[in-house]
Amino acid sequence: MAAVDVIVNKLAALWRIPAARRLFPWMFLLVSFVGSVLKKLDVVPQTYFSNSRNALNVYFVKVSWGWTLLLLTPFVLLSNSSFSRSVSFLGRRLLSLAVATAVWYICTETFFYIEDMTGSCYETSIEGVINKEFISKATCRGAGFHWNGYDISGHSFILSYSSLFIMEEMAPMASVKTANLSALPRLVLNLLYVALNLIVMIWVWMFSCTSIYFHDLFQNLIGTMFGLLGWHLTYRVWYLKPLSPGLPPQRHPKEQKQHA
Repeated sequence: MAAVDVIVNKLAALWRIPAARRLFPWMFLLVSFVGSVLKKLDVVPQTYFSNSRNALNVYFVKVSWGWTLLLLTPFVLLSNSSFSRSVSFLGRRLLSLAVATAVWYICTETFFYIEDMTGSCYETSIEGVINKEFISKATCRGAGFHWNGYDISGHSFILSYSSLFIMEEMAPMASVKTANLSALPRLVLNLLYVALNLIVMIWVWMFSCTSIYFHDLFQNLIGTMFGLLGWHLTYRVWYLKPLSPGLPPQRHPKEQKQHA
């Protein structure tokens, strides 16, 4: 328990650094650009992570939104209940998860639509003969053929968006009084917080691998821009308005009065 508390305190202290939170979104744009340029120059050797069948990609990235919600949902309930147990308050905080899921769904479906609208079905990977019988990627690949359309990087989108989403929703941990919690809720909350930080590290690493090994510069940048835009329009624009889920609480009422 003590060791977990130490790790939690160090992680919370890191996220309390204003520069860390401010520069975190820009890091994705920088990595996306530099990684894509390195791929274009072909200067990075092939590694385990250049194979799309690597374990992190198959068991984590492919179901990344599931991992994000699996860890964030109980964390949001536990951490925010430390500020208020009001049903309306907790409901608004859970609504942020629903909004984020809607952003994820709309963006990924848009990417699929663009790839379908700009692509054609080829009988071989060499793209010689076009098979006009199949007009979507799903039906084309289902028939054993090859689809070639404009493939915006869904990985660049989901990994950047999930990381920023988790960063925002972890903010209450900086002010949660874990010492006031009973042993089991405190341990669960701390373990969830550590797991969320670990999953962010995995997302950042796999985002870097995506930039270096897959897609081209503009496909990666467009995917990344969608991720940053989804985060910015919610947490930096809409959630500042009264009619919104609102931002995650970062100070207890007593602390707010002291800083007023």
